[in-house]
Amino acid sequence: MQGKGFFVRPKKEIFYTTINNNMKRVFLFLWVLWAMLPIAAQVTSVRSGELWPDDQGQHINAHGGGVLKYGDTYYWFGEHKSDHTSDALVGVTCYSSKDLLNWKNCGVALSVSDERGSDIERGCILERPKVIYNKVTKKFCMWFHLELKGRGYNAARYGVAVANRPEGPYKFLYSQRADAGTWPIEFGSQELAVVDTLNARNFKESWTPAWLKAIGQGLYVKRDFGTGQMSRDMTLYVDDDGKAYHIFSSEENLTLHIAELTGDYLHHTGRYTRVAPAGHNEAPAIFKHEGTYWMITSGCTGWEPNEARMFSAPSIWGPWTQHPNPCRGPRADKTFGGQSTFILPVDGKYIFMADIWRPRHPSDARYIWLPIEFEDNKPVVRWQDDWKF
Repeated sequence: MQGKGFFVRPKKEIFYTTINNNMKRVFLFLWVLWAMLPIAAQVTSVRSGELWPDDQGQHINAHGGGVLKYGDTYYWFGEHKSDHTSDALVGVTCYSSKDLLNWKNCGVALSVSDERGSDIERGCILERPKVIYNKVTKKFCMWFHLELKGRGYNAARYGVAVANRPEGPYKFLYSQRADAGTWPIEFGSQELAVVDTLNARNFKESWTPAWLKAIGQGLYVKRDFGTGQMSRDMTLYVDDDGKAYHIFSSEENLTLHIAELTGDYLHHTGRYTRVAPAGHNEAPAIFKHEGTYWMITSGCTGWEPNEARMFSAPSIWGPWTQHPNPCRGPRADKTFGGQSTFILPVDGKYIFMADIWRPRHPSDARYIWLPIEFEDNKPVVRWQDDWKF
């Protein structure tokens, strides 16, 4: 309406103006809300021992783990640690990455069970998960160290799960001890004759020279022959010919075993060998370089770090020779405060992976990733505060 020196806006124009103002307020509110969300900064280098954020800005929760490359993507599997316990309350987590620096949280790959009495019942101990891909069956096969709920570390089993996709979900298949009713391949008639004379009642005192000698000769192999060999800290390895192996700490953590897997990577074939009998090794991590197999392990000191050990062999079946500690730099005598878990091959080079455990705050455990170098044809792991691939 026009007249007497003033103008009255049409109702329709007032309506649209009000709508536009409201929309502006909504967009401003949404922008402020988005700006307040935690955005993870791009990771540009490896800084071992520091917090390693995922795509949601949270510290990666994949401890005691290993990495699988499938296509152009890397998948990192590990134990989900809670804030106040190392018991498995969630399961195995999976992260994916294209550059090994920036990781997307893919969620829980294998969930623990709420079924009472299940092997993987919530509250069990589920450690060091590793995943390998079977090109024949097109399945992703996960193995891990498993201790039944409420039994401490007495079960000493391995568990197996399978999935159609690398990130899962994985279906739990079974758990058991290893190679029941089978002797190591190196136990011929002469060795078995010695084993036949061994009797645990004759070795009431541990850690004596006689007891250690008996362990090396197979005292505990004989003890567990019927029920199966103990299986604790472990890793998996797929060789150039496609054969896969389960490498684990056995015989009360005194001896490492290397066991061949069936063609589907889901069982043992019954063929296995012992490495460093009575040497007290755990946390095996293995790779092959120019035809030589290398394995880095740790001693057995619980959650406390110790000096890394290293072994080599011309064949997966041995003979395995021990070498000095491969670590160099500050706290090299304590593996930089960590414990080996996996060695990742990347374009002809290798990355040493280890965990810095925090038993009082398990979810805050940190990671050590360092490049493996070679000096005098032997692997060397040298500390670096900050490095890039």
